[in-house]
Amino acid sequence: MFVRGSRVGRRPGTAASTTNAEPVVVGTVTTPGPSENAVHGSAASTFDTSPIVGIDAALRLDAGGDEAGQTRAHQARSHEAAAEVLADRGDWRRAYQHLRAAMALVHLGDTPPVHVPEQLRREVDRLRRERAEAREQSRRDSLTATWNRRYLDERLSTLGDSTDEAVCVALVDVDHFKLVNDTYGHAIGDSVLRTLVTLMREGIDGPAPEGFCARYGGEEFALVLSGASPEDAVATCEGIRARVEEHDWSAIAPDLRVTVSAGVGCLDAEAVPAEGEGDPTPGALDRVDELLYVAKRTGRNAVAFRDAEGRVRLAGAASGRRGVESVARAVCGAPRTGSVED
Repeated sequence: MFVRGSRVGRRPGTAASTTNAEPVVVGTVTTPGPSENAVHGSAASTFDTSPIVGIDAALRLDAGGDEAGQTRAHQARSHEAAAEVLADRGDWRRAYQHLRAAMALVHLGDTPPVHVPEQLRREVDRLRRERAEAREQSRRDSLTATWNRRYLDERLSTLGDSTDEAVCVALVDVDHFKLVNDTYGHAIGDSVLRTLVTLMREGIDGPAPEGFCARYGGEEFALVLSGASPEDAVATCEGIRARVEEHDWSAIAPDLRVTVSAGVGCLDAEAVPAEGEGDPTPGALDRVDELLYVAKRTGRNAVAFRDAEGRVRLAGAASGRRGVESVARAVCGAPRTGSVED
């Protein structure tokens, strides 16, 4: 049997054809990962591997030789046989790894197709769906069902790597949220956050249909407004602020009033590290975070941004407030610790 397709008999300089799965032990052969060598040793498996024929021969085959198609077909059949054995024992995860290796070999070019048993195909499809659902859930905030910080980090890395244009981002924080929890209880506070997410999504959908909302932490959220100009991003956030202020919160609790403050800025592509180069959000969002502080310290229920000349301004209804420049000088560039004040 050939193991993991991407390692044995691969042409020098060609990309691996399978995923980075953990080593699989079958009979007397340990199937290596992409950076390992095949190891022949004592039997490590507790089940019969007699259906898997030609394992040692497949390991020695050169998939880049003159009979490359037939060689890969032999290797693919070996993977398929391993998948069947593992599937018979209910080890669907390792069966899935071998089946993916077989499929990758077939897709290389002139490799004759391999037969995949229907039961194995169904189980592999089920496993693929389960893995996709688990991946989705790992990127969702359990309370609000919006995206979480992990998803935000991944998307910012992807956006920074795929475009030369600036990406507009806002940080939105609920004003006096601690008072909401203290007055009405945490269950009401949770309802406020869920309703807020709905209002923000509605505010994003029209002007920035490719944008998204992610919970940044606590009562703070990040809005990524992909494709929006700086002016449109400010207008979108001001619209969301007004929508939150005007919402009928009494449906959640009598006399409840909720407002939000926001900072809006554009992240240059070079300011966002590429994927795998660390957490992109702390450094990349520092300037946006400063603008959020300005909105808070100038009276809350406001959206702060920088105009074309770099001056800090407040949008919409809050634009006439005084002292914005002095607050901006005190906040921007000054070291701070902790989270944004209520």
